[in-house]
Amino acid sequence: MQQAAFFDLDKTVIAKSSTLAFGKPLYKAGFVGRKALARMGLAQVFYRLFGADEDQLERARDELLQLIAGWQRDEVEQLVRQTLGDVAEPLVYAEALFLIDEHLRSGRRVIIISASPEEIVKPIAEHIGVREVIATKVKTDSQGRYLPEIDVYAMGPGKAEAMQELADRDGIDLAGSYAYSDSITDLPMLEAVGNPVAVNPEKELRTIAEEHEWPILEFQRPVSVNPAIPRPSPFTGAAVALSAAALAVAVALLKHRSRHE
Repeated sequence: MQQAAFFDLDKTVIAKSSTLAFGKPLYKAGFVGRKALARMGLAQVFYRLFGADEDQLERARDELLQLIAGWQRDEVEQLVRQTLGDVAEPLVYAEALFLIDEHLRSGRRVIIISASPEEIVKPIAEHIGVREVIATKVKTDSQGRYLPEIDVYAMGPGKAEAMQELADRDGIDLAGSYAYSDSITDLPMLEAVGNPVAVNPEKELRTIAEEHEWPILEFQRPVSVNPAIPRPSPFTGAAVALSAAALAVAVALLKHRSRHE
């Protein structure tokens, strides 16, 4: 059976909240006002310092639904694609790029899975060379305008359910698959595979990972990626970044193993 590697997006593949990162472009395009932009800025600072629990994410989801109601879906996706280079650079972790590339080379399907809206997740995933995503989908009316309703909510148990549906449909061996996340809210996602990995974990997830002897990785090297995952070459700066990432991952894994030998 085929195997897969599932990567959470925020604080696992990129260094901040993917949704909040687009606050300034949305403001400049007239989608949000100054007060909404200020709230998004404060939320971003809090998120980076302390993470977010399930209740906070639920409140953020509800506020976001009210905020975007009436926006044109196509216009939002176009804005994200147009501003992606400025917003996402250099927020992508080199260590994540290395692991994604290694899984692809090993023949595994790589899937970015995020509670953020699909219109944001998909362009970011494509930017780093990943074609498959599982993300939140907001309902739209017949004119393509957002409604304050969720069609698919890829958070918490919703991620694990989507993974299981994909596995059943495509014959993916979840027991042989991998999952990477920083958040305790993604515990169902991590428990759904045979190879869970905690990345930059919050305190609660770190405790659980240590109890279950799951690998714990620390990603610390945001890099620029243009336009997708570069293939390693001894003559490129990207190769240097990926080599450094490979070393960091290897050291982290060795430290994990040494603690349990």
